[in-house]
Amino acid sequence: MPTALVVRLVFWLWFGAAFFAGQQLLLLRLPALAIPALVIGLTTLLLLAYFRFGPVRTWVDALDLRALVLLHVTRFVGIYFLVLYRRGQLPYDFAVPGGIGDIIVATLALPIALAPLADTTRQRAIRIWNIIGLVDIALVLLTATRLNLADPAHLRALTYLPLSLLPTFLVPLIIATHVVIFVRLARNQSSA
Repeated sequence: MPTALVVRLVFWLWFGAAFFAGQQLLLLRLPALAIPALVIGLTTLLLLAYFRFGPVRTWVDALDLRALVLLHVTRFVGIYFLVLYRRGQLPYDFAVPGGIGDIIVATLALPIALAPLADTTRQRAIRIWNIIGLVDIALVLLTATRLNLADPAHLRALTYLPLSLLPTFLVPLIIATHVVIFVRLARNQSSA
C-alpha cells in the first residue's frame, strides 16, 4: 500500500477517534494531567513516525513547506476562544492571550505561504513565523495545564466538540509541524 494512502488512512482514523472521544465526552472523565499528557503523547507519536519511519518522513518532506504553514490557518480558532470568553465559558488567562496569539499566527501564515516571495525571503519569514507559532502554542499548552490543574471546570469547553478536537487532534499536529518545519529549514540551510 502506498505511503501516502497509509498516512491519509491513519489521519482519518485518528480524526474519527478524536471525534468519537469528543462526542462521548471521554475527556471529561480524565484526570487533570491526562489531557496535557495526551497532547504530549500524540505529538511524540507523530514525531516518532516522522523521525523513525523513512517512508513517512519522505512523504512529509515531499510536502511544500507552505502547505505545512497553511495548516496553521486552523488557528483562527482563536476567534472562537474570544467568543467563549465573552460568554463566560473560557477564562481570560486562556482565551484572550491564547486566542490573540493564535489569530496572529494564523494571520501571518497566509502571506508567508501565499505571497510571491523569493525562496530565501520565504524561508526566513517561515523561520521567524515558526518561532512565534511554537512559542504561542507552548504558552497556550502551559496555561491550559496550569488552569486545568487548578480547576478542571475552567476548561470544560475543551472537553466536548468541537474544541475537544484541539487536544486530541489539532494541537499535536500543530506542535509536530512546527518541529518538522524547523528540521526542514535546518536541512535546507545546511545543504545550501
